Amino acid sequence: MNIFDINTITRENVKSLKPYSSARDEFEDFDTAEMIFLDANENPYQNGVNRYPDPQQNSVKAILAKNNLVKQSQILLGNGSDEVLDLLFRAFCEPNKDNIISLPPTYGMYGVLANINAVENREILLSTDFQPEVEKILEAVDENTKIIFLCSPNNPTGNSFTDESVVKLLQNFNGLVVIDEAYIDFSDKESWLTEIDEYPNLVITQTLSKAYGLAGIRLGICYASEEVISILNKIKPPYNVNELTQQRAKERLKDSDKIKQEIASIIEQREELLKVLLEVNFVKKVYPTEANFILAKVDDANKRYDQLIEKGIVIRNRTTQPLCENCLRFTIGTKEENAVVIRELKLL
Repeated sequence: MNIFDINTITRENVKSLKPYSSARDEFEDFDTAEMIFLDANENPYQNGVNRYPDPQQNSVKAILAKNNLVKQSQILLGNGSDEVLDLLFRAFCEPNKDNIISLPPTYGMYGVLANINAVENREILLSTDFQPEVEKILEAVDENTKIIFLCSPNNPTGNSFTDESVVKLLQNFNGLVVIDEAYIDFSDKESWLTEIDEYPNLVITQTLSKAYGLAGIRLGICYASEEVISILNKIKPPYNVNELTQQRAKERLKDSDKIKQEIASIIEQREELLKVLLEVNFVKKVYPTEANFILAKVDDANKRYDQLIEKGIVIRNRTTQPLCENCLRFTIGTKEENAVVIRELKLL
């Protein structure tokens, strides 16, 4: 079992960095309702957004901490999950020296962010049943490997990775294991959040863009040890989550009954579409899914994609991705949208 030491993976310049102190940081523990603020060169006339937002988004974090049984100090919020992922690169990966490991087919931004940050992306293909090849991953690790990215449930395949695989990586890798749980709310599997105190090298990213229906406000979430979050807070922009996003997130997070209803409806519609796809003559295989989408192998992905576009139905053609030749990805829509998709599929 590895002994994880965050100091050995943190960039030297980040260790010594004195973070930017925003105008409001020092008043975090004050009751500011009656205070006169003349410190940040803001427009003083109230309109709801004339003041800078809470740089630590404490009221949003308080809801997330309560809902997920974690401490607020174990949460970092970002302008979408992509900012959270980018901060991980910038805090822990030295440009032109370090490397990360990703497992195609998977979310493409891991590779994009690696390129932007001048970090080598070592790609280890998933197995034919879309599971991590743990031994191959560990063989690819060297002293400059800082992060292993796992997307579970995985995009575009839809399946979750086995607990055994994840635990083995956590126990045998002395860098960060980042589990991207963007689709966890559609799965029967429990989030890895329950293990966050067990594994100091475990980082979990989630989002309000999928199950919570807030893709337009761009709010990503990172859960990790207090040590990891502290480092990320050092380098994040001071006001990275705007006031409108924070307000809308709080409203939505409090409406848990509606969120549960929508998730249940999406899962119900997913199962309906699964049944139909299995009966479509040009569909060769439908892959098991625990997400809000279905990956299906067809006879000719380019042809079928174009046919559906002509019918006004936009799906994702994944045929260029490793292990996904002639595969199409169908996001689950409303009952009405699904009915149209089902009708057109039967007519092709």
